[in-house]
Amino acid sequence: MSAKYQIDDIDRKILSHLVKNARIPFLEIARECGISGAAIHQRVKKMEDSGIIEGSRFIVKPDALGFGVCAFIGVILDHAHTYKTVVKEIESIPEVTECHFITGGFTFLIKLRCNDHQHLMDILINTLQNIPGIAKTETFISLDQLIEKQIALSPQDK
Repeated sequence: MSAKYQIDDIDRKILSHLVKNARIPFLEIARECGISGAAIHQRVKKMEDSGIIEGSRFIVKPDALGFGVCAFIGVILDHAHTYKTVVKEIESIPEVTECHFITGGFTFLIKLRCNDHQHLMDILINTLQNIPGIAKTETFISLDQLIEKQIALSPQDK
């Protein structure tokens, strides 16, 4: 990552367009911003190089693939020094989509997607709780995702 890049109002406009539609042609963004397509390419490249933008990707909807159960699992470790080994094991579980090292009563908060409650129970009992170093887990099942969005940027956000 290069030196810290300071975004300006034009960069914020570019980001706003890209967050809404990562496939939008740069020329369309250029028209909206009142600058050349080449300038958009240069600005996007600078934001990629500085770590502000991390590629573009398609978003797969888990529900559409049969992964209708979303659960969050709080994990408590036996010993804090085992966390790197435990994270490697957690990362190998295909159903795990996120793992956060958090403050509070848990060491980690894991998000995972399963086909059904039986699948979730199988992951908990036969996989997660068998990882050496995990002392305890607590599971929270999401009933509905009410908000899903990227950080919104507008020219007044600084």
